[in-house]
Formats: sequence, C-alpha cells, structure tokens
Amino acid sequence: MDITTFEEKLGEKGIHLSSRQLQQFEDYFHILVEWNEKMNLTAITDKEEVYLKHFYDSLSASFFFDFNQELSVCDVGAGAGFPGIPLKICFPQLKLSICDSLNKRITFLEHLTQKLELSDVTLYHDRAETFGHRPDTREAYDLVMARAVARMSVLSELCLPLAKKGGHFLAMKGAQLPEEMKDSKKAVQLLGGKVNDVFSFKLPEENSDRFIVLVDKEKATPKKYPRKPGTPNKSPLS
Repeated sequence: MDITTFEEKLGEKGIHLSSRQLQQFEDYFHILVEWNEKMNLTAITDKEEVYLKHFYDSLSASFFFDFNQELSVCDVGAGAGFPGIPLKICFPQLKLSICDSLNKRITFLEHLTQKLELSDVTLYHDRAETFGHRPDTREAYDLVMARAVARMSVLSELCLPLAKKGGHFLAMKGAQLPEEMKDSKKAVQLLGGKVNDVFSFKLPEENSDRFIVLVDKEKATPKKYPRKPGTPNKSPLS
C-alpha cells in the first residue's frame, strides 16, 4: 500500500490526516527500519507492506470503535508499537499506555515516541500477568487492546483485568479467530467480560481475513487473575 492509497483508504473511513501526521508515519517507518537492523522488531520492512500490514492494519480498530473521544488506552504486548502508536498518531488526544515484556522494545518505543513528539504515552517494561496486578493499572483503562499476541482465551486473561468496569477490551485477530472464540467463552465470562460484537473484514490488496472482537467489561475481575507469568499460555482458561 503506497502512501497515497493509505491516505485515500483512511479518508474513506473518515480519518483525514494532516501533513504532520503523514510525516509522523514516514518517520515511524524510517526509525522502525533503522532499529530493525540492530534488533528484531519486525519481519516486515518493505515500505508498502509496513504501511498495509502494520500502519493500516493497526488503524482498522478505529473503523469499529470510536477513538474520537477522551480515552485511556492500554496496548498489551505492543512489540514495535502496533496498534497503539499508529492510533495515537491519528487520535492525539488518547492517553496511551504500552506494556511489553522485552526491555529492548521499550527502549525502541522511548526513542520513537520522543522522535515523533508524542505526549501522554507511558511505557511499562513488565509481563502482562504482573502488570494486571499493579494497583495503579488494574481496572484502570477505558480500553485495553492487543493485536495477534496470543489465543483469545489467553488474551482475555491478560487484558480484561486491566479494563475498568464499564470499559472495553478489543482484540485484533486473524483468520484463526472463529475457532478460538468457542474456546474463550468461559474465560471471557469468568474474567468479568461479555462479547459485545465480532467484526470481520479483509485487509485491502492482499484480501487476508481480519477480525475485531469487542468485549464489554461488566464485572470486576476476580482477584486471582491473571495467574502467574506463563500460566495463562500453558493452561488457558476454557
């Protein structure tokens, strides 16, 4: 996806980027490629692929959820900043927190947010399982997001404890989602959530399947969740 198409496709969805925002995406691409030579951030480095599979794909969350409001957002396991940083570029009023377990990725994100001059971004070097028990972050966010980090039942345990009652958990998933949804019903309910909707669409140009799962946080998460690091992955709630 070239930059013109990127701009046009977002415009069709009501997202109109300023010249500064377009420049931020350009800078993001160059910083990502430069740092990727020193550390493994992404297997995708071709410019048109980065714009499609990282930038546009990250922003697809905003086609199904209203980001044009004051929101505290937590991106769990953001890696090289997806989807949180592209959303922050487009919706600068967001208060964004990013949690990632690898310190070198946090170092990259510190450099990136500084260079892109993004304010109201807080970075946490932590495992999601322990991050969900911190008094300052547990049930503290309007919206908690994760993009293709783990199976839906595992993601629910990592993300729902961070969403405030009345808030939301949004999972960005690929073609395997329908099968995962069956296994995750019990987990979502147990953790205080209720599936609001599942949206499906195809990524432009390559026509691969994408799903957005929106879960409402209806009740407080029982104190014992998330379980200790590694356990959600090894023994998913089902």
